[in-house]
Amino acid sequence: MKIVLRTLVMLFLWPVLSVSQEIRQVTVDDAIRIALENVSELRNLRLDEQIQVAKNKEVIGSALPQIALSGQGTYYTNLPKIAFPSSDIGIYQVLEKEGVQDKNGNPINTSNATFGVQPVSFVAPWNYQVGLGVQQLLFQPDVFIAVQAREKVLEFAKENTKVAELRVRESVSKSYYAVLIAQQQRQVLGETLKRLKQLEFEMGQMYKNGFAEKLDLDKLTVTLNNTETAQNQLDNAISISTSLLKNTMGIPQSDSLVLTTKLDPEMLKTELLQARGSFDYSQRPEFTLMNTARELQELDLKRYKLAFAPTLAVFYQLQRSGQRNEIYDVNGSGPWFSFTTGLLGVSLNQTLFDGFQRKNKIQQSKLNIQKIENSLTMLRQAIDMEQNIAASALNSALLNLDVQKRNMQLAETVFNTTKKKYQAGLASSFELIQSDSEFQRAYGNYFQALYEGYVQKISYTKALGKL
Repeated sequence: MKIVLRTLVMLFLWPVLSVSQEIRQVTVDDAIRIALENVSELRNLRLDEQIQVAKNKEVIGSALPQIALSGQGTYYTNLPKIAFPSSDIGIYQVLEKEGVQDKNGNPINTSNATFGVQPVSFVAPWNYQVGLGVQQLLFQPDVFIAVQAREKVLEFAKENTKVAELRVRESVSKSYYAVLIAQQQRQVLGETLKRLKQLEFEMGQMYKNGFAEKLDLDKLTVTLNNTETAQNQLDNAISISTSLLKNTMGIPQSDSLVLTTKLDPEMLKTELLQARGSFDYSQRPEFTLMNTARELQELDLKRYKLAFAPTLAVFYQLQRSGQRNEIYDVNGSGPWFSFTTGLLGVSLNQTLFDGFQRKNKIQQSKLNIQKIENSLTMLRQAIDMEQNIAASALNSALLNLDVQKRNMQLAETVFNTTKKKYQAGLASSFELIQSDSEFQRAYGNYFQALYEGYVQKISYTKALGKL
């Protein structure tokens, strides 16, 4: 029953597994291209570039007219009132003037008038206010500099991406050749293993016929077992290196990689022929990035120097207001009384004293520029040193590669000769096994030298800014 269930599960999962796995045949340039497209760090840096583009547009927007619409409606549950003076003196003044008398025949005069106060409200219960405001900034120091700096800030983001891309190129190239050379070494080791098995068979036949000793056969078996162990270890190293390469390329671990670049040791020698006299430091993205940082710091200094300048803007406000009261009736308007106001003006803000903040900010900015200049000098020196070391290391690696190649060829000749002598009964099994071990060691040293040559070639190309 369990077998049936397992089979059904595999049948359902097989389409998914087959779709999720991809076989990629890649050269070293293909691997770099895939990495540049897939590595999350680079994706985030490119998103930072897009974010900076949006920020640049935001800066431009602050220099464009700002239009705002406002509205408000209120209802007074209790009207605000003020104490307003009240008196009937006006009535008594008229009565006195007309000579009117009271019921007792006494003349009425203003001394009979009364004085007091009464609460009066000048606000209607219902009120509304709708306004439209337009403001155009004419000059503001920080906005003015920000508009100038927006392209440099975007350039800084792009140069930062290039620096990260350089690291990815270097990492992918070294990982690629580590796998490629290990696979080539695995192939040679496989051929060695076949040769040893054939030799074991032949020696076994000779032992059966009385032409070889059991000790000779045992020694060869030990060598064969050691070679198989070395093959297993190399297989594990290739698996780990391949996983690292996939991770560096930013592709799923389930994908299969077929490396198609051909190893060409002679190509390494051409790297030393590249002219270094015409080298320009701007070929290195790290140098360009720091140069851009210096230009941004200079713009920051300019911003602080302009901070004394006033902020100037023009504005216009249009406002419609209204009140509602049941007792209103202005020219038949009903209970609403509405009116419109307009306001056109210029605003000017000028800082007179800031506690020497601007002076100290200018000083800080100048010191930061000096720090960047010092960093640029250090970077030039580091690049010069890196180029000298990389050239020397590559030259040494190529010399070592030539030596190891000759050793490998010589070890192969010695082994083939010893094998023929052993088959003719002129050499011992010890000599044969020893020559085979030296042959394997020479091959291993050659591949190690080959890998070191490619690593130094990548480092040298990077030092020249041509990776």
